[in-house]
Amino acid sequence: MSTASHTSSTSQRTIWIRTGLLVVAIGAIAGIFIYWYTNSRYVYVDLSTIQAPEIDLSPSSPGILNAVYVNEGDTVDSDQPVARVGNEIIKSKVAGLIVSVPQTIGAQMNPGQTVVAMIDPTQLRVVGEVDENKGLDRVKVGDPVTFTVDAFGSQQFTAVVDEIAPIANSAGVVFNISNQRQVQQFDVKARFDTSAHPELKSGMSARMWIYTR
Repeated sequence: MSTASHTSSTSQRTIWIRTGLLVVAIGAIAGIFIYWYTNSRYVYVDLSTIQAPEIDLSPSSPGILNAVYVNEGDTVDSDQPVARVGNEIIKSKVAGLIVSVPQTIGAQMNPGQTVVAMIDPTQLRVVGEVDENKGLDRVKVGDPVTFTVDAFGSQQFTAVVDEIAPIANSAGVVFNISNQRQVQQFDVKARFDTSAHPELKSGMSARMWIYTR
C-alpha cells in the first residue's frame, strides 16, 4: 500500500472516530436534556398514603361506657347511634365508615375521650409529604396528579391538588451538632373521584406525581 493510500485510510478512520464520538456526545446531551425536562415537569413523592380526616366521637359528659353498637369496618348513616355512655347516646356526625373502637365496655369515659372513630369516605385524599427543597415551591392548588397504589401495582389513578399544608410536619425543634439544616416536609393533598374508585381504602400506600405548571 502506498504512503498516500495509507494516509487517506488513516484520515478516514479518524473522521469516523470523531463522528462517532460526536454522535455519542450529542446523544448524551440530548439524554440529559430530556431527563431534566421530564423531571422539571413534575414533583415525585414516593411515600404517600390514601387517607381521610378521622372523626372522633366522644361523650359530652363523664360516664361509664355501657354499650357499643358498631364494629370496625361497619358503615353507618348520619346520626346513627354508635355507643352509650351513662345515659347519653353517642351518634355518628356524618355517614361514613367506622375505623376504630378503642374503648371497652365498663370503661370510664370523659368529654373529649374517643369512644368510636370514623371517617367520611368521600373525603379520602392521596396525601404525600414533599420536602421543602424538592419542588414544594412549584406545587400549586389545581395541579394535576397521577398516582399508583401498592395494592394495585402499576395501575394509574388521577387526582388534583386541593390542599397544601401551611405548616411543616416537624414534631418539634431538633438539635443537631452538625451545621446541616433540617429539611422540613409539608403535606400535599390531592382529591380523586371516590365514587369511581371504591377499591381505594384509607391507609393504603401510594406513590404520586404532581405535574407542575
